[in-house]
Amino acid sequence: MKIYQKQSFKDSFKIYFDRRMLRILLLGIISGFPWVLIGSSLSLWLKEDGLSRTAVGWAGLIFAVYAFNYLWAPLVDRIRIPWLTNKIGHRRGWIVLMQLIILLSLIFWSLVNPTANLVLVIAIGLIIAIASATQDITVDALRIEQIGESEGKSMQAGAAMAVVGWWTGYKLGGVISLNSAEYFQNLGFENYWQLTFLILGLIIIACNIGLMFVKEDQPTNRKESQRRTDEMIEKKLGVSNVATKSVAWITGTVVGPIISFFKKNGFKIALGILSFVFLFKIGEAFLGRMSIIFYKEIGFSKSDIALFSKGLGWITTVVFTLLGGLFAIRSGVIKAMFVSGILMASTNLLFSLLAWSGKSEWLFALAVIFDDMAAAFATVAFVAFISMLVDRTYTATQYALLASIGTAGRTTLAASSGAMVDWLNGDWGIFFLITAIMVIPSLIFLYIIKNDIKLSEK
Repeated sequence: MKIYQKQSFKDSFKIYFDRRMLRILLLGIISGFPWVLIGSSLSLWLKEDGLSRTAVGWAGLIFAVYAFNYLWAPLVDRIRIPWLTNKIGHRRGWIVLMQLIILLSLIFWSLVNPTANLVLVIAIGLIIAIASATQDITVDALRIEQIGESEGKSMQAGAAMAVVGWWTGYKLGGVISLNSAEYFQNLGFENYWQLTFLILGLIIIACNIGLMFVKEDQPTNRKESQRRTDEMIEKKLGVSNVATKSVAWITGTVVGPIISFFKKNGFKIALGILSFVFLFKIGEAFLGRMSIIFYKEIGFSKSDIALFSKGLGWITTVVFTLLGGLFAIRSGVIKAMFVSGILMASTNLLFSLLAWSGKSEWLFALAVIFDDMAAAFATVAFVAFISMLVDRTYTATQYALLASIGTAGRTTLAASSGAMVDWLNGDWGIFFLITAIMVIPSLIFLYIIKNDIKLSEK
C-alpha cells in the first residue's frame, strides 16, 4: 500500500517560481489592459462629457464582442499572418497585429471630440473591442500551451498568474489612466482624456517589447491532428478536388472543436458546463459596469477612485489571486468555485452598505478589498476550470468558446445595468443587493454536474 503525504503550503507556493509563470503574467497584462480603454476610461470620458448613466451603460454593449469571439477563433487557430508568423510565431504574430490596431485606435481617439462625434468614438471603441477580443483568443491559447497537458497543478498556478497579469494590466492601467486624466485636467487642458490616450499608447508599445520574451513552440502535433480531421471529412465527401478540400477545411476548422467538446464531456454534462459558465459572473459584471459611476456619484474624485479602486484593489487582487490559486491547487477547482461564488454574493452587500451610509473612505476601502478578494478567487478558479477542459488540438477555439459564453452573460445582460439603476430611481443599495442574488443559479448548475466533470488536477 502506498502512503501519500499531502503537499505542504510552502511546497505548493514554489510552483509560482517556475519561469513559465512570468511569461504567463505578461500575457495576462496584455489581455487585461484594453479593458481599461473601453471600460473605465471610455465610461468616465462619456459621463464627464454629459451622457446619462443609461447611455453609458448601453455604450458598454461594445463588450459584447468578447461574447462572440469564438465565431472567428477557429480562423485564429489556423490562419497564418503573412510575414509576422514566420518571423515571431503564429500566436505572437496575431497578438502583435491586434496590438497595432489598438494603438492606432488610441491615436484616433486622441483626435476626436466625443460631443461632436459620439458615433465615431463608439465605433473606434468597437474596433478596440474587436482587436482585444481577437487578441484574447491567441493570448489564452499561448498561455495554456506554456503548460503540459498533464500538469494540472501548474495549469491552476498558471491560471492564477494569468489573472494576476490581467488585473495588473487593468488596475495599474486604470491608475495611469485616471491620474493622467486628472493631471492634464488640473493643468487646464480641455482635451485631457485625448492626451491620456496617447500616454496609454506607450503602454501598448512596452507590452509588445515584452512579448518577444515569451517562448512559442512550433506545434507540429496540432497541425497534424487538424490535417487528419480535414482528410477524414474529405473522405466522407467521397470526392477529392479543390471544392471538397475547401469544404473539409472549413468544416474541420469550425465544427471540429465543438464536436470534440461534446464528445469528451457527454451532451448533458456539456450543456451543464455551458450553463454554469454563462451564469457564473453576471452579478459581478452588473456591479463592475456601474461601479465607477457609483463612486463618482457618491462623491469620490478620480484620484480617490484611482487610489482605492485601482491601486489598493490591484494589491488586494494580486495577493488573493495567488492565495486563490493555492486554494484551488490544494482543495480542487470545483470546491474553489463554490467558495468564490458565495464570496462574490456576500461582498456585493458591502456596496449596498456603502450606498446606504453615504461617502465613507474606510467603508469604500473595505468594500474594494473584499470585492477584489472574491473576484480574485472566482476568476482564478474559473480560468483554471475552463483551461483544464480544452482539447490541445483546438486550444484557441475551445477556450474562446467557453470564455465567450461566460462573457456573453456578463456583457449582454450587464448592458442593462445603467437602466436598472435608473429604474430603481438611483437606489444603489437595492441594485447591489440584486447583484448579490444573481450568482445563485450558476451554483445550482455546478452542484448538479460536479460529480461528472472530469478534470486532471494532479
